Amino acid sequence: MTFEYTILILGYIFGFYMAWNIGANDTANAMASAVGAKAITIRQAIFISGILNILGAVFVGSHVTDTIRRGIVSPEVMADPKLVIIGALSALIASALWVFFATWKALPVSTTHSIVGAMVGFGIMVGGFSVVNWSKLVIIVVCWIVAPFFSMILAFVMFKVIYRYILIQEDLLGRAIRLSPYFIGITFFIVILSFLFKTPLGKKMALGTVSSIGIGLVGACVVGYVGKVILQRYMKKHGEEGVEDIFRHLQVGTSCYVALSIGANDVANAIGPLAVIYFFVKTGTIGGKVAVPVFLLLFGGVGIACGIFMWGHRVIETVGHKITTLTNTRGFAVDFGAATTVLVASKLGLPVSTTHAAVGSVIGVGLARGIEAVNFRIVFQIMLYWFITVPASAITSMVIYKILCLIFF
Repeated sequence: MTFEYTILILGYIFGFYMAWNIGANDTANAMASAVGAKAITIRQAIFISGILNILGAVFVGSHVTDTIRRGIVSPEVMADPKLVIIGALSALIASALWVFFATWKALPVSTTHSIVGAMVGFGIMVGGFSVVNWSKLVIIVVCWIVAPFFSMILAFVMFKVIYRYILIQEDLLGRAIRLSPYFIGITFFIVILSFLFKTPLGKKMALGTVSSIGIGLVGACVVGYVGKVILQRYMKKHGEEGVEDIFRHLQVGTSCYVALSIGANDVANAIGPLAVIYFFVKTGTIGGKVAVPVFLLLFGGVGIACGIFMWGHRVIETVGHKITTLTNTRGFAVDFGAATTVLVASKLGLPVSTTHAAVGSVIGVGLARGIEAVNFRIVFQIMLYWFITVPASAITSMVIYKILCLIFF
């Protein structure tokens, strides 16, 4: 068997393994708050998330990937294509191993930052420290702090608004129904803009900012009004339980959107390096951008779904139950804070992790009930793993790259 096909087979194996780990770890971003608030059961969350991740990967995922993820390493390392595919395989194995270890510890980490760290390790091994774009790496580190803090504030404020204008009012259900068009509208506004700004499909449509906002506002107004009519007609519960039921439906909707988005965006973390190897085997060359066939997107989507089904419950338990106690109103505030943070960061071009935003939002909602409502032991443990993700992946990638070079050269 030739060198290229050996690397390709290994690429398929570890590409699927990385996708499996993405599913196991990242599904908490979408479903942890819904499970923690008992909007859906963990089995329902795993099933829904698995299906939506496949759909997101295949129908919304990008058909083009950067050879070097996020431009973190200088293109000069691509001088020797054989070294590039060895590096891509090293990065794939290293990032997959780190995400697996974090999932085994039941802690949420950024799969994107894991692959970035692995690419840094590969770049250092090939061209030294000078080929690493340290300014971009600094931006990523700054976003570790900014994203959770921003989402924490948004979730805190949103829950305080719900508490002030609904939960402490005498007619809870009546107030909730009267204000429902605003909450439903803002939810769909964020979801629509997220699709138009953040997903590969939305970027392909290439709508302007003003046009996208206009579409979002029209959609939000229509859905908000229709939602209120449906609630008035079918809502039979009363008091606080009825209010929680309203937000339960909104929360399930936002969770489904995030699951679809994970499939669309994070599949590239597993399939991107595999696509580089596949492209080289087929053409003998490597460019700055590489085409991703649909069957590879499906391959990655199925891998993500398998990870969700087999191990997704571990990190869901941590984010959904161990940081703070969640209800449907709190869970809605969590999803709002996380989705808005990722949307704004995406529009500004900042490399924000959905994982960091989701955890920050959970902390914010907990702090809205007082500092004692947050389990800071778990929070500090999660933050430690965030900060060692890039160096751990980089060092592992360097070791694996050296081993592969000794084997094949």
